[in-house]
Order: sequence, then C-alpha cells, then structure tokens
Amino acid sequence: MSMYKLIIFDLDGTLAESKQSLTPEMAALLARLLAVTRIAIVSGGALPQFLKQVVSRLPNGADFTNLYLLPTSGAALYEYDPSTSLGASWKKIYEERLSGKEAHAIEAAMRAAAEETGLIDFSKPAYGERIEYRGGQVTMSALGQQAPLALKKEWDPDHAKRHALQTNIAERLPEFSAGIGGATSIDVTKRGVDKAYGIWKLCERLGIGEVEALYVGDELCAGGNDEAVYKTDAQTRPVKTPSETAAFIESMVSGSSAP
Repeated sequence: MSMYKLIIFDLDGTLAESKQSLTPEMAALLARLLAVTRIAIVSGGALPQFLKQVVSRLPNGADFTNLYLLPTSGAALYEYDPSTSLGASWKKIYEERLSGKEAHAIEAAMRAAAEETGLIDFSKPAYGERIEYRGGQVTMSALGQQAPLALKKEWDPDHAKRHALQTNIAERLPEFSAGIGGATSIDVTKRGVDKAYGIWKLCERLGIGEVEALYVGDELCAGGNDEAVYKTDAQTRPVKTPSETAAFIESMVSGSSAP
C-alpha cells in the first residue's frame, strides 16, 4: 500500500487501555511507523497524560519530529521542537482555551446533570477528582480521574449512562460542545471544537488534504467518542482493542495492509 501522509490515532482503547501507558510492543511499533510517516494522537486527556502514556514510553531514536499531539479532544495542538534553548520540548501551536468563568459554568452544569440523572453521587468518595479543568476542556469522570481500569469498564459497558449525562449536559450548555470521552467521562469544549476540528487544523498546518489522512479509533460509531471524525474527509479504520491496533500497524509497516 502507499503510506498515508498522516495517521491519526485515538489513545484510550486504541493505542492503550484507559489511562494506561503504551506497552513496549506498541511503543516499538509506533517508533517504526514514525520512521515512515507522520503520526498524530488525539484524546480527551491533557498534555501531561500524553507525555506519560505515550512520549515517555517511545524508544530512544524515535522520530519525534513526525509526532503531533492533540490533547483535550483537539482543543490544542503540540509539535516537537528540537531547537529550544532549554533543550527539546513540545511547542504549543494553538489552544482553544476556556476561561475560568466558562469552566465554572460547565462544572455547575455537570453537577446539575449528575444530580438530575442520579448517575453520579458527588457526596460519595471517588478515585481522585471527578471534575478537571484541562485548559481547552472540562472533563467529568464518574468514578474519579484515577479509578481502576476494571471498575471503569464495569461502570457503563453499553454507553447508556454516558449518553444520558452527555444529553443532559448538552441541553444545559448549548454554547459549548459536550461529548463522550473515555470509559466513564464526559468532555466539554468550546462549540465546534472536537476531534474533527483538531484534524482540520493539523491537516491545514501540514498542507495535506484530509483524504490523505487515516484515522484509527475504537469508537468510530454513532455516539462513540470518535464519531466527530466523520465530519472530515479523513479515511477511517475502526479497531476494537489495542492489540488489534498493533496488528494493523504491523501490517502497515510491513507494507501489506489495505485501507
């Protein structure tokens, strides 16, 4: 196959389990892919989560100049700058940042939705903060930011709870975009700022057509957290697990995959 000019990956559920670091196998595969094309990663987490889960796991020699990070669901873009005076670093290209006033309004709506639906009881202990302001995004995690993976998978396997929360929050915040995030989370960004927005901005910056990009994600379905990608002209490749993603990357770097 001819290699895509840009391959965009979802993170949680696609490259790694929720909030878990890349496995050594996945890190090695991404390094091989970085040697032949540009890669972007887009997810609801903030930049520190990307650095911890992905960047710190990549092997020495990985070509970071081919790697683009789109945290907070595409509300921000970072690229590698090897020439800064303090040594190599990640340079912010843009961020559609929410103001403190906007963040407070979003948090109030999230708490009201949780109470009205009865799906989250803020009086009960959680695994870390339930609501986190991430600059370009406010995220509500039903069980807390550091909940164990097993509990997160059990909480809403059919998406029903997250859809109920998303709908309720969206009705309260018509001037913002509310979407399903990870296994237990709802993400709110500025209106129209989502994974599609991130793809548009990155393709524009790189001077490539969206059709020359491929998006790989585990929720490329109606109501899934990758659904926004269908607003772009990017090619898509659904996967179910990180192991399926690994097999797909292996086939790509071996030159035997079809879109």
